[in-house]
Amino acid sequence: MEQPHTPARIMGLDIGDRRIGIAISDGLGLTAQPLFTLHRTSSSREDVRSIARMVRKHAVAEIVVGLPLHISGEESPQAVKTRKFAQELAERVQLPMHFLDERLTSHAVDELMKQGGRNSHERKALVDQMAAALILQGFLDERASSGSPSSPVTGPG
Repeated sequence: MEQPHTPARIMGLDIGDRRIGIAISDGLGLTAQPLFTLHRTSSSREDVRSIARMVRKHAVAEIVVGLPLHISGEESPQAVKTRKFAQELAERVQLPMHFLDERLTSHAVDELMKQGGRNSHERKALVDQMAAALILQGFLDERASSGSPSSPVTGPG
């Protein structure tokens, strides 16, 4: 008996020094939902392993990583760290890796949560995964409207 086909999903990541926000698309690649906030360990190798497990569990086919650029569009020091981590992850999971400009994403989420009455503790627990969802939704929307994302999207490195 043939197994039903599970649609491949796309994962979105908002990579920070202390936390990594993780979001996942629906099976059709139309909407992004917050999934989880991974609290970083002292080992990027362990963090990569944790994300790789989620990639397998959710049948992820592609990964979108928010790239923190300066307002000028140039890469920030955090963008360099983000690319390094994404390279480690790409080597581990062997999936297409895309980068999407994430300027002001976390700030926008934090402001929305303040307006929604969330306290500081609740916001910290959700901002990263919501930012990942916004990054992923931006990627999905661009892909749907143009056939491929038009923002800076490249492989690691």
